Amino acid sequence: MSSNLVMQAAVGLLAVTSVMLLISRDWRYSLAALGCQYIGVALLVSMQWPVGMALIKLVVGWMTGATLGFTQFSVKDRGEETSWPRGWVFRLGAAALVMLVVFSVAPQMNTWLTTVSPPQVEGGLLLLAMGLLQLGMTAKPFRVILGLLTFLSGFEIIYSAVEVSILVAGLLAAVNLSLALVGTYLIAYSSAEKSP
Repeated sequence: MSSNLVMQAAVGLLAVTSVMLLISRDWRYSLAALGCQYIGVALLVSMQWPVGMALIKLVVGWMTGATLGFTQFSVKDRGEETSWPRGWVFRLGAAALVMLVVFSVAPQMNTWLTTVSPPQVEGGLLLLAMGLLQLGMTAKPFRVILGLLTFLSGFEIIYSAVEVSILVAGLLAAVNLSLALVGTYLIAYSSAEKSP
């Protein structure tokens, strides 16, 4: 299988998983989508980094998902998100508009970022934009952390072409794990606040 075809498939995987993160209201499906999203991130990062360093993204991403999953499993009152807009049709339409903008802007960005390949630009911009969209549509700690992790994954894809360093990979892994720990604290705190 061609390397370019694999990278385009990774961008497609990122598109599907980021939309699923935006639409899904079940935390299990959201964490499954996050885990699959990190597979796409690791594939795109492996274009510039050695495979061992790219696998760090995958392992750390799955660790953050496991941390958030254990916290969600222990929370008794997850509640339904009541913030506007609630409809999946609106979220799907917003995601389609964001994707249209991203895939329209990506060729121009590729002329500015000469060291970054087109699939990396598309995947990175897609996750940056979808992470911001997720952050703009929710106030729930679990959803906010998912949006931040998605945004950070987009940054990591683009930054991997600029800097190949074990220290940077370790620092970004620490930031991902720190976000997961902050998320578990906020989820547990908001759950404890609601219980009598």
